[in-house]
Amino acid sequence: MNLPDPPDLHRLRAAQGWLELGLPGEAEQELSGLGDSAKEHPAALEIGWATAAAQARWDHAFVLGDRLVGLDPTLVSAWIHRAYAARRMPGGGLERALAALLPAANHFPEEPMVAYNLACYLIRLGRIEEGWRWYAEAEVRGDPVQIRKQALQDDDLLEIWGRIRELG
Repeated sequence: MNLPDPPDLHRLRAAQGWLELGLPGEAEQELSGLGDSAKEHPAALEIGWATAAAQARWDHAFVLGDRLVGLDPTLVSAWIHRAYAARRMPGGGLERALAALLPAANHFPEEPMVAYNLACYLIRLGRIEEGWRWYAEAEVRGDPVQIRKQALQDDDLLEIWGRIRELG
């Protein structure tokens, strides 16, 4: 999908800049000025998701992530964003996040962050062995050194830190 034309493209870049400065309210203002077609562009939905997440508006972030998955199911970030918001939104939780992300495992068989996030959800749900298998799959799919480093700082994986340390 092509990028929006100016001035919408400039608004998207400005919104991204505001986010990078830690000012999600200003980013949201920029996004509100987009034309109707530009508001549904994947780049606008991604920035909108980040803006909502930065403000802990998880219900809105979920809606944007869901729209993004529907608009472009080839974007792995859309699936991860939607699940992340599903976990945190009112009425959400780990089971809902798991259900939102699990189909992505088939869509993205090489993507380590899908497997990693599935591991996080399963471990937190107390499904340790199933979570461990997804964690191991994340290492197969990605850079094991980087994945281990991230995992040993991630409280979601606390239950398997000992096993991760044994890997090297």
